[in-house]
Amino acid sequence: MAQQEAAATAEQDRAQDGGGWPVAVGTTALSVPVPEADALVAHWRARYDTAARHGGTAHLTVLFPFLHRSGVGPAECAALAGLFAGHPPFTVEFARCGRFPGVLHLVPEPAAPLRALTRAVAARWPEHPPYGGLFGELDPHLTVANTGGAAVHRAIEARLAGLLPVRARIRAVDLVVHDGRRWVPWLSFPLGAEAAAGGTGADDGRPGGPAAPLPGGAARGAAGAQGR
Repeated sequence: MAQQEAAATAEQDRAQDGGGWPVAVGTTALSVPVPEADALVAHWRARYDTAARHGGTAHLTVLFPFLHRSGVGPAECAALAGLFAGHPPFTVEFARCGRFPGVLHLVPEPAAPLRALTRAVAARWPEHPPYGGLFGELDPHLTVANTGGAAVHRAIEARLAGLLPVRARIRAVDLVVHDGRRWVPWLSFPLGAEAAAGGTGADDGRPGGPAAPLPGGAARGAAGAQGR
């Protein structure tokens, strides 16, 4: 609990500073976009979640920060593809809100499959623990608001009570990259049997080698830096 509160307090402080989690060009993250939930919370995130300022839909973080873009080559892509192929697709339900100090979020249940993904990536790349190892293991969550204050969060939660539950099928993990302004999608790695049917999961025309250009255009399902 102390680690959860410390992490949430750090997120709140950064949100109040207006800077979010600091990232450099080429910083990457592994995350799961959740468009089913985004349909409910996008308007609140746009106003009260600092991550939304940097692009991307509502999401669940698997690991942030991950390797720098320059360090993601064919071998790393193959390793990620194989790792995620070993985890089957799963369904999560968001039936309730949760709170960290200063943060309102949706609680994904069950959380175990998401924890397993994070642990698998962290075990494969131990030099890149979640959040740089600052906060230990955080509960999986989908941030709705990290600014606005307690009264705003209570109002949002009350509105969400009549809209939940919402279910989402998790079929892939995205690798997203920061281009200096926004988080944009780069590669997608299917889970389980879907990985076998879809190859490595790398999008055609977006090679995973160190010399690959940063992807451009609008963020399609990209994750924002939530400071989770």
